[in-house]
Amino acid sequence: MPVFLSRYLLVLVAVASLGAFAAVRAVGGPLEPVVLLASAVTLLLASVMERHFPYRATWNQPNGDRATDWASAAAMVAVVEPMLKLLGTLTMVAVYGHNSGGEGSAWLQSLPFVLQVVLAALLIEFGKYWSHRLHHQVRALWWLHAMHHSSERLYALNNLRFHPLNHIINFAVSMLPVMLMGFSAEAILGYLALSQPVLMLQHANLDLRSGWANYVFSTNELHRWHHSTESAEADANFGSAFILWDQVFGTFRYQPGQNDPARVGLFASTTDYPAQAGYWTQLNSMFLPGCCRA
Repeated sequence: MPVFLSRYLLVLVAVASLGAFAAVRAVGGPLEPVVLLASAVTLLLASVMERHFPYRATWNQPNGDRATDWASAAAMVAVVEPMLKLLGTLTMVAVYGHNSGGEGSAWLQSLPFVLQVVLAALLIEFGKYWSHRLHHQVRALWWLHAMHHSSERLYALNNLRFHPLNHIINFAVSMLPVMLMGFSAEAILGYLALSQPVLMLQHANLDLRSGWANYVFSTNELHRWHHSTESAEADANFGSAFILWDQVFGTFRYQPGQNDPARVGLFASTTDYPAQAGYWTQLNSMFLPGCCRA
């Protein structure tokens, strides 16, 4: 992989997304399509590049997981995300009514826009961090999260392999509180404009060497540790798009030039999870008798 791309790809896509967001906001254009387009383009770019510059060539070979990944991606994009958007809107209407943004919105929205985005990012990432960490510590929640860890390779589409309930819980403890506090939709979209391209590269099978950016973003270098089959390695780097809260709470793991767990996949203690089964079997396994025994 060209050295320049290896070092700066993540920063370049993040800056490009933010630049497009700022340009459209400056002319009063619609911001949500900018975020969606940046996400889609980054995911497509990663999918193409990993065919030519793979971190591990074996990770480009399907091992019976492709149908599960595509089914999950379709469910997330076509069902779960639209449902959560509707749920968020209905919750805001129920709490504040049609014409009120909440008592906190006036002073929040009086702050400089960049500061609004930073505060929203800190709070959203805090909720996502603790939701993710608890999904590793609570057996019933781990059973939901095991779908995400069940793949034995990492490539771009893995980012969309999630149990819907796992994703809904993440939303409920991160995005929803920020919405209810009165942050503007623009501020939340500003956070997404920066975070989504990072997430689209997080599972990419690319040999990125992002250097200093590993101390800011949850890069694919850091995230490989999180998918290790060794719990001592995997119980780290819980941050969503940023790694700040891992550094605060002591779960940050980074070894420059050596971020290479021997294997990725489920822990040995999760042998009863149907890791090799299809999407619907994994989805429904949560509701079967004895699913979450210790």
